[in-house]
Amino acid sequence: MTSAGTPGGTSGERRAWGWVTSLRKGGTTPWAAWTGEAEARGRVLPGAQQLELLRRLNEAGRPEPQLVRRVLEASAPGRGRPDLELVGAVDPGPFGPRPVDPADLPDDELVRVATSVLAEDLAATALPDHADPARRGPGRPPWRRRFRLVGDPWLADAARHALAERGRHPGGRGATVLVLADDLATMLTDAWRSRVLGEGAPPWRDWLDDAVSRDRVPPRVDVLRALRTWSDRVGCDRVRLVLDPAALPRLAGTRRPLPPAPALPADGAELARRTAPVLGLLALPERRARLLREALLPRLVAAGGPPLGVPAELEGWVHDRAEWVRREVLAAGYPVVGDVDRLLPRVREGAREPSDAGVLDLAVRLLLAGASQDHQRGSEDR
Repeated sequence: MTSAGTPGGTSGERRAWGWVTSLRKGGTTPWAAWTGEAEARGRVLPGAQQLELLRRLNEAGRPEPQLVRRVLEASAPGRGRPDLELVGAVDPGPFGPRPVDPADLPDDELVRVATSVLAEDLAATALPDHADPARRGPGRPPWRRRFRLVGDPWLADAARHALAERGRHPGGRGATVLVLADDLATMLTDAWRSRVLGEGAPPWRDWLDDAVSRDRVPPRVDVLRALRTWSDRVGCDRVRLVLDPAALPRLAGTRRPLPPAPALPADGAELARRTAPVLGLLALPERRARLLREALLPRLVAAGGPPLGVPAELEGWVHDRAEWVRREVLAAGYPVVGDVDRLLPRVREGAREPSDAGVLDLAVRLLLAGASQDHQRGSEDR
């Protein structure tokens, strides 16, 4: 935040306050092109990050007054620069970061501010008061087929939830262990997305580079490890590697097809990753996990976008590891439901890594879509 200085302010300060006034009214003129002046409307000027985010919101739509206020008052959490002053509004001091032209700020800086506001929206969201679906529904009749779901965590969580809604709960003596899997490239994205909405994760590329440097598949999608572990525990005859999603309902003792796992796009996954730690400061762990899964995830899926993909330069490593897993599965003779060749990477049209520009665009769209009704009511009551 920039000090408003002496009463009336310098011409640079008055120009800055003129820009702030314009932005509050929906203006989109960049700072460098702004020439108007106005009297100070507060003790301090908002930071450059907040002002540029508001200008981007104005370019994309019509933010509500509550959103305008909250953006201008928001902090920029996480690692990065402190609130920055506008170049030309004040004289640079001898210490601290130099004033900036907001147009020169990287998108990453604006995402930091956006995640602060999004996290507040999520924290104010009212969740339905119900028990965990896995603990709900009728008990399992003794003649029902018993099963346990392991393997790809993104697929397993979605299937477990859908089956629990039908009263089909995993576990029980003599259960068949269903190791859910897909092609290795997809399973890598699934493992990272599951961590993003769980305990948290490093950036996609950092996480993937770590696996490549170790020349090891992450434990969550290590198909061979799961097959060996469960075969040792319950016997090979009670373990199935499931590569055909259409066969899963029958294996779990139900007839209706199961809905597919949520298609969380690349930029949506990164926005969730950036928002989750901020939300962790506003909600207890159990509520945070529910907010991410039940409030944020559906919005990100609905927003759409290109799927998450493995960088081209790592595709060779992924293919070699997948081919090795395929050979080991065949050599060990594990029961496979579906085509074992499905373990090999396949082309995913349009798949890419997250981008700061894409994440910022998505954050702007979510902010313009509106805060939770609870938050709006709370703002009006204050």
